[in-house]
Amino acid sequence: MTEHRPTDPASDLSNETTPPSIELPPLEPYETSEQNREALMRAVTALLSGIQEDPSREGLVKTPLRVAKSMMYLTKGYREDPADVINGALFEEDCEEMVLVKDVDFFSLCEHHLLPFFGKAHVAYIPHKKILGLSKVARIVEIFARRLQVQERLTQQIAKTLEEHLQPRGVAVVLEGQHLCMQMRGVERQNSVAVTSSILGLFRTSADTRAEFMTLIGHSNRRG
Repeated sequence: MTEHRPTDPASDLSNETTPPSIELPPLEPYETSEQNREALMRAVTALLSGIQEDPSREGLVKTPLRVAKSMMYLTKGYREDPADVINGALFEEDCEEMVLVKDVDFFSLCEHHLLPFFGKAHVAYIPHKKILGLSKVARIVEIFARRLQVQERLTQQIAKTLEEHLQPRGVAVVLEGQHLCMQMRGVERQNSVAVTSSILGLFRTSADTRAEFMTLIGHSNRRG
């Protein structure tokens, strides 16, 4: 097998940023425009050249298109509004007991390295005359996760959105995430888990309510 040894692209990177000519498929619903897709393809082509690869070789010729489509999908939350999800799924209900949706899978991209982080979200609220369709809680998590993120901000965005639209007596959100920017590079700690929380209203002021939530999500013996 002949080993591929590309020439150093740094000598003339500007000549390497045009993607190889391929037939482009129609836009997917999550893609914004042909111009944006082509801009992403040029950027990926430059990236491949920058790591001293050959964008025109068989295994990489469609990589700019694949990555462009992937990035548009992974960041589609920028083009989605949580209010559109919530407004059609609010119901008047005389309920004042905790509503908990736990173990919601989420996948996001770290804004510092564009590497994935992923894990579980646990979301609870105590209603005040309004409840939200349960599946919409997971949709809110997904909308904010499908953006460039840090876990701390993602946690707060979920909690504040529920507080704003439901005006509940309290909201609690805990995220447990594994970050590939820590596991694949940097400190390379493969077993590390980041835990973040946003505690609002009754969950903050009532120790009993907060303790009940932590027990239900399995954190009663893992504080610290």
